[in-house]
Amino acid sequence: MNDNTDNSDAGRVSRRTLLGLAAATSVATGAHGRSPKPATASRANDLVMMEATCLARAIHGREVSCVEVMTAYLDHIEKLNGQVNAIVALQDRGDLMAQAQERDNQLARGESMGPLHGLPHAVKDLQAVKGIRTTSGSPILKDFVPSADSLMVARLRNAGAIFIGKTNTPEFGLGSHTYNPVYGATRNAYNLTRSAGGSSGGAAVALALRMVPLADGSDYGGSLRNPAGWNGVFGFRTSIGRIPTDARDGWLPSMSVVGPMARTVTDLALLLSVQAGFDPRLPFSQEGDGSIFQRRLECSLRGKRIAWGRDFAGHAPCEPGVLEVCSKALRTFESLGCIVEEAIPDFDIEAVWQAVIRLRGWQQGVSLFGYFNDPAKRSLLKPEAIFEVETGLRQSAYAITAASIVRTEWYQAVRQFFERYDYFVVPTAQVFPFNIEQHWPRTIGTTSMQTYHEWMKGTLLITMSGCPALAVPAGFNDQGLPMGIQIVGPNRHELDCLQLAYAYEAAVGTGRSRLPALLGSWDSTDNSADLGSSPGRMRQVPGAVHR
Repeated sequence: MNDNTDNSDAGRVSRRTLLGLAAATSVATGAHGRSPKPATASRANDLVMMEATCLARAIHGREVSCVEVMTAYLDHIEKLNGQVNAIVALQDRGDLMAQAQERDNQLARGESMGPLHGLPHAVKDLQAVKGIRTTSGSPILKDFVPSADSLMVARLRNAGAIFIGKTNTPEFGLGSHTYNPVYGATRNAYNLTRSAGGSSGGAAVALALRMVPLADGSDYGGSLRNPAGWNGVFGFRTSIGRIPTDARDGWLPSMSVVGPMARTVTDLALLLSVQAGFDPRLPFSQEGDGSIFQRRLECSLRGKRIAWGRDFAGHAPCEPGVLEVCSKALRTFESLGCIVEEAIPDFDIEAVWQAVIRLRGWQQGVSLFGYFNDPAKRSLLKPEAIFEVETGLRQSAYAITAASIVRTEWYQAVRQFFERYDYFVVPTAQVFPFNIEQHWPRTIGTTSMQTYHEWMKGTLLITMSGCPALAVPAGFNDQGLPMGIQIVGPNRHELDCLQLAYAYEAAVGTGRSRLPALLGSWDSTDNSADLGSSPGRMRQVPGAVHR
């Protein structure tokens, strides 16, 4: 345990204390004349442990002030972030406190910006935030400061979030391991010698260590799902068009999407309700707004049919222990009355994988081609970026069309599969978190990985289906390393995924039974099931790993 970890009585947050603070949720949001209670060290620790939905309601009920919340989070970040490097481009404390004070002034006048009013938020470093350095993890953009917010960031700002900085990501989001030459590597919340996953690795670790109440991420090949599974939080890859994203080409959209990350399913739904909704600037934007995700998530799941896809019949080989941890989690669904069977869609999986490589090279490579074409900037690109551009350059328009047809046929096969099953479940990754100094796994068992992303084949196959996929914690192996499962639903059925995840969370007490050791002790005697044996103390490795 690091000497800086708070192991005092004030640092031990009990379930009773949390419930006491959460009682503020019953206070009417119109009670603007009430003065917030004074801050104490114990109360500050309690604040960062609260669920985002409870914290938001406590702010609106003026049981806590935005200044108090900001102070608690910034102090917590100062204590922990240096050990994991999850939050980058942290903004000036004085400026952030002034913004928090203005949020308090607004509430005193009876004004609220929205559901995220006063919540500290760090945006993934692939998304533009006006006035905050946005590097995409690349030395090419190390000094880039956007003059405008991205579409998704604008929605968060309009809902009242205060942007405290960015969360770390791999260079241009390439690879499910968060390291880059600008900020260095982000360490796993449960084991500092291991990868945080990626590309939303900084977001997942910041969430797991309570340095932010909510987080945004993005996902092409598992960038929301892999780090969520590896850090014991929730991440939601949404259907294409559910959340509008900036795109120079609106008619041939990438398979990349943005989505919410959170420590609870209710919090996940809260952020999704802000992010989602139609935007007329994007031709494939889905109609409606995010209010559908504000509905109650309780429902009966008895008789729901779940297909357990394991390793896609050997096409996505897994490290020993992965399937065992995930299979154990499947028993929870059976306890809820679901019917679980082993099954995968009837299709040529290798054909889908070859189509993945072609389409990803085209879609990812085109955004990097300008840098690739400039010799000075090309020298600053990581090998994986060069690989994507060169893969795209080798494709003809006819080859891209053929790959897109395979993608369409795979979508139809999965659609028909969902006529038999309500959900499809597979692991969030094929390996447990690996050594932080490793770029990517070269082998899984006896199978050699031919590309830098083949070890994430199980998530890329889901990406190709176009279906929403919600990552939930599954448990831990005998070394205390986390793993998750993807709850996959039919296209545009995000609410169904949330409902199953909500019931699963309630059944196992996910996210509460085992906290990262860096958080110190917490009385969790009031929680339900433990997801595994308690991990031992972790060896600390100081400093960030650079390429």
